[in-house]
Amino acid sequence: MLVTTDQLEVPAAIRVDLGAIFVSLELSNSTWLVTSLSPGSNKMSRHTVVGGEIAGLFACFAELRKKVQAREGKLYPLVVIEEAGLDGFWIDRCLRREDWIESHVVDAASIAVSRRRRRAKTDRIDGETLIRTLMAYKRSEPRVCSMVRTPTPEEEDRRRICRERKALIAERVLHVNRIKGLLFSQGIRGYEPLRRGRRKRLEELETGDGRALSRHIKAQICRELDRLELLLEQIKAVEAERDALVTQEAHGIPTPATMLLDIKGIGPEFAAVLYSEGLFRHFDNRRQVAAYAGLAPSPWQSGSIDREQGVSKAGNPRLRTTMVQLAWLWLRHQPESALARWFDERVTGNGGRLKKSAIVALARKLLVALWKYVNAGVVIEGAVMKTA
Repeated sequence: MLVTTDQLEVPAAIRVDLGAIFVSLELSNSTWLVTSLSPGSNKMSRHTVVGGEIAGLFACFAELRKKVQAREGKLYPLVVIEEAGLDGFWIDRCLRREDWIESHVVDAASIAVSRRRRRAKTDRIDGETLIRTLMAYKRSEPRVCSMVRTPTPEEEDRRRICRERKALIAERVLHVNRIKGLLFSQGIRGYEPLRRGRRKRLEELETGDGRALSRHIKAQICRELDRLELLLEQIKAVEAERDALVTQEAHGIPTPATMLLDIKGIGPEFAAVLYSEGLFRHFDNRRQVAAYAGLAPSPWQSGSIDREQGVSKAGNPRLRTTMVQLAWLWLRHQPESALARWFDERVTGNGGRLKKSAIVALARKLLVALWKYVNAGVVIEGAVMKTA
């Protein structure tokens, strides 16, 4: 069968009736790769901007609009997408100030990629993938990707307190273990660097073979103690800021963190983490609450296979870790609550097994209950409140 050339119709690789210029940003330390798809064209164009120069980025955008206007006779808006990463949200905030730019930040892990064992990955390919993802998202295709809600500068700054404290605590553990390790190599045990008499106690130590500490190792331990004491002062300052944040009120109305403090078993650290990492946000339903913390289930169903893979772990890891820790403490401080009784019945019915999976389920239920409490004032059934 012969087919003439005039009967062949070469389809466009991508739809060109866009109504906007679609742009993706691949951000790195040295360069920013700008990939764009404009109306009237079925080919993607690429431009490079020096990393960190927002003025150069806007100049590139203006040049794109100018070229499309010369070709189509119309000035089109821009729809921009970038991945959430080390650059944070400052670029997104700069773009949103312009009324002709619609900016989106996407969770990179939510974008579908090839399942080949060795798949090609370059900035060029990633830029094209972001463009196609953005177009599908604007067409309202379901489950294309997960767009990140950009926090306000105040919300982002509020997270710093708990995150800094966690980093300082980890550094404190490092210095304490280093001091203990140095002394252990000399046959000395039982020395606690966190006690107040640490300096005086150091002068009284003797090695396992009955000698005083050598000059250089003693000097090294003293320098470690200097750093440790500085850390202790910084932790105390951060905790004072955290306590002020938790106890503050807005126009005489308690904040969610203050409300959480009224529940027995929840202290300033748990209240601050829950508030700054999750409960300050708006959620439409309990499923969104669990999904944001990564505590939502992830089923695996295909044909006759139907099993659970556990929680998705796709949300905020700090909030998820805190909720699992709080779930264990909830059993200790709120043993008569409905949630604690539900956990006991579930574990007892399995002969005491599956405690780890049950505690994760309890963490999910507890997070939803706390969300209802701080937003609608629904007190958790059977929970004991702190006395005034």
